[in-house]
Amino acid sequence: MSPRRTRTGGLIDRARTIRFTFDGESYTGHAGDTLASALLANGVSLAGRSFKYHRPRGVFSAGIDEPNALVTLLREGVREPNIPATQIEIYDGLRTESQNRFPSLAWDLGAVNQLGGRLIGAGFYYKTFMGPVIGPLKGTRFWMMCEHFIRRAAGLGRADYEADPSRYERVNAFCDVLVVGGGIAGLMAAEAAAKAGKRVILAEQEPQTGGFARWSDETLDGKPAHQWVAELTERLTRFDTVRLLPRTAVWGYYDGNTLAALERVHDHVARTPKGHARQRHWTIRARDVVLATGALERPIVFPGNDRPGVMLAGATRRYATEFGVLPGNRTIFFTNNDSAYEAAVAIKRAGGHIAAIVDVRPRIGDAATALATEAGVVPLTGHAVAGTKGSRALSGALVQAFDAETGRLSGEARPLECDSLAVSGGWQPVLDLASQAGAKPVWDEDNQAFLPPEPAQRWAGAGAFLGKFSSADALASGRDAGLKCAGKRPSRARLPEIAPEALNPAPAPVLEIRGRGKAFVDFQHDVTADDVRLAHREGFVSVEHLKRYTTLGMATDQGKTSNVPGLAIMAAARGITIPEAGTTRFRPPYSPVAIGALAAERYGDLKPERFTPMHDWHVEHGAEMTPAGLWHRPLVYASAGETVEQAYIREAAAVRRSVGIVDVSTLGKIAVKGPDTATFLDRVYTNTFSTLKVGKARYGLMLREDGIAFDDGTTWRLGETDFLMTTTTANAGAVMQHLEYCLDVLWPDLRVHLTSVTDQWAGAAIAGPQARAVLERCVTGTKVDNETLPFMGIVHGQIDGAPVMICRLSFSGERAYEVYCGAGHGQHVWEALMEAGEPFDITPYGMEALGALRIEKGHVTGAEIDGRTTARDLYLDWMLSKKKPFIGSGLMDRPALIDRNRLRLVGIVSLDGQKLGGGAHLVERGSSDEPGESIGHVTAYCYSPALQKYIGLALVRGGKARHGTRVLLSDPLRRRFGQVEVVSHHFFDPDGERMHG
Repeated sequence: MSPRRTRTGGLIDRARTIRFTFDGESYTGHAGDTLASALLANGVSLAGRSFKYHRPRGVFSAGIDEPNALVTLLREGVREPNIPATQIEIYDGLRTESQNRFPSLAWDLGAVNQLGGRLIGAGFYYKTFMGPVIGPLKGTRFWMMCEHFIRRAAGLGRADYEADPSRYERVNAFCDVLVVGGGIAGLMAAEAAAKAGKRVILAEQEPQTGGFARWSDETLDGKPAHQWVAELTERLTRFDTVRLLPRTAVWGYYDGNTLAALERVHDHVARTPKGHARQRHWTIRARDVVLATGALERPIVFPGNDRPGVMLAGATRRYATEFGVLPGNRTIFFTNNDSAYEAAVAIKRAGGHIAAIVDVRPRIGDAATALATEAGVVPLTGHAVAGTKGSRALSGALVQAFDAETGRLSGEARPLECDSLAVSGGWQPVLDLASQAGAKPVWDEDNQAFLPPEPAQRWAGAGAFLGKFSSADALASGRDAGLKCAGKRPSRARLPEIAPEALNPAPAPVLEIRGRGKAFVDFQHDVTADDVRLAHREGFVSVEHLKRYTTLGMATDQGKTSNVPGLAIMAAARGITIPEAGTTRFRPPYSPVAIGALAAERYGDLKPERFTPMHDWHVEHGAEMTPAGLWHRPLVYASAGETVEQAYIREAAAVRRSVGIVDVSTLGKIAVKGPDTATFLDRVYTNTFSTLKVGKARYGLMLREDGIAFDDGTTWRLGETDFLMTTTTANAGAVMQHLEYCLDVLWPDLRVHLTSVTDQWAGAAIAGPQARAVLERCVTGTKVDNETLPFMGIVHGQIDGAPVMICRLSFSGERAYEVYCGAGHGQHVWEALMEAGEPFDITPYGMEALGALRIEKGHVTGAEIDGRTTARDLYLDWMLSKKKPFIGSGLMDRPALIDRNRLRLVGIVSLDGQKLGGGAHLVERGSSDEPGESIGHVTAYCYSPALQKYIGLALVRGGKARHGTRVLLSDPLRRRFGQVEVVSHHFFDPDGERMHG
């Protein structure tokens, strides 16, 4: 048996032995162990070295708040640093390493830093390395000499250079009630909401639900607490409306009751099954949230409080009762509250020896006295631990009389032998998510802790999160929170019976025991009480300045154990109270999140791909596909032996000659509905949409707030308050985000609702002189003649039984129609259009031909609307309304934006018959070796089948004033230098006779 494993008890599976390694040495544990509990069971007290001083450190807690025992996980060929040993479930083959040591954990050369402790206190790097060097290297910054060594020593753990082979997933979820925390309060809340018919998600960061009740010795309704919570969990699984997410930490709370969570799906097994995710990132949007996040135990600040063997009292209780592990052979408890007495009894019942209970309070209650008697000791009240002894592990403690009112020690220090020191400085509710949701915590004098603020969003608290530390209060508050979120009144139904608790959970004030030696506040960053007082002396008295100057509360534990003690010391130094000193802002993430989990499918081969409903048809008919953002679109439909250029010239010529069809399903499509929609569109577009008639479409232009062109497209009025907006493929997401910002921030009073419907519609554009004839052969339920369907008109009908919506608009300069149908009918309608077009030799065309047609017509796209051009630069100033304000109207007339010498849109024609080049510069004079000053650049080019020459669009200084002049095209990357003529950008049918005919 392992040295500190109890003979019986615990929730581990003693029948299953698991082998793992730590720093190359093999150890064994049992199923249900964490790495921390297994190491403690094997008598391993040294788990790591501290960041700055390289002091020996051991396991300090039993949960997510572990600041010391950070290890590197060696998994699937890569290193993952800074994982708390308390959060790693052991499995056969687990390989881990300690951190921040060289050459070994036992013999660390970095420990020499302890000799210079006074020289490397808070802010030493600001004051030391920025100074000049004196002597032979005078004038050299000291930092330059030390930078290499400092950077090698910086950081916690060592990152890997290898690519992470793990697979990650992202999930979006919606629910009526999200319960954060699976203790008894969270379980009660989930059951109450589920019984009310609500969709519930319960997220618990531990592998099992139940929390404290799983390892307490309480009875609920005459049953052991762990059995009662197991049965309640099993009842929840019977609800179809409940989803339980174990091993899931909710780490961020954002606007609109949107919360972020990380599920460790396969971290507890040796290898992630092929094709499965190791971790899953959840974005959960909830109508209501129950925060049942519990509380974390605080340490006490005293000299030598960081030696291996010093541990939180609640952690010793959990290790003994859940994992069957004793913290040591002789344990001293040091406390300022009653909860440590229960922990002492738990250690005693597990077979441990209690050497003493040291309590700073001069008196304790009857219940605590009875527990001390059961633990076999008489409490040393009015005393404090003033120091510890030991080198790499704890060997004893110094106990001294202590006056809690003055904070002073008196009398001689009394040495007591121990190899385990369990400390408890009170409990702090976990308020991170509540604070992230938009309000400041409130100090509670009775609990000597910060409690939740008034909710700024739709959440309710439960259990220890509210400062209700008894199980009876946790059950009641959990049930009431669940009912509140379900829209019900608190119930008077019977709660499970619990033996009355006579213990007083309220601690003495947050204390610092001042004596000789370093007293640590933040174990992870080696921040001492003296560092906090130094920050005060040097003027860094704001809690935010204190945090940054000393690094208190930073790094992976985010101050879970150190924040309140640090604030108390600063408050004492300033002569004010803790609430007057305030607290730092809680920022996400609450616990570390792998970058891979945030990126998920957006990384590597897992990048998502979007296919239009007609994708398979395109591939089967020889389309060469090309990416367009995340979409796959046909580039050309090349015949055997054709080049891309030959193919698109043939396709574009077919459109001009007869008829062609192109897939436009990728265009952004946004349903804009509501009583104020017309007003809203007038504000976001430069031109007017409130006058648009139902059944008509209009071309629109949007500007950014700075007056720069943002996006263009058509918007269709389908009903009095029902509009369909189309955007460019590339800008669909940006436009949606822009519109949401306008409604949420600029005009929250407007009654408008936005829905992205890009994926709901399939679209095909029919263009060419015979386009109407094709539709007449296949459309039923409506006519498509010029009177029924004029330019920019909209009709509804059917094609081979599928409902369609047809708008007459043109991007090519030809008579053209966009045919929209439900995505599920996309290929069916496409094939019906192809069949109807057979007598006219209908030709499918891709993006290259689409681009050639639009260049011939002079239409602008993202190549010209590039984030630098204005409406006037593109000769779209006819769309700038003079009758109304709109986004960008206030800044679009700044002098620099109306300067005559700005780059403006023109057409160019190659005079030597050679290709042009996108991005090539235009110059007035010079040679290929020494071209002159650039006067503009080419934005797009093609071979025009209509003009039978190479043409292009360009942005050129002076714009129209240069029509009819000749300039030089300089393209050194493609070794191209030649003459071009500047012409109007309307190359083909400038009067629009073909489009309107």
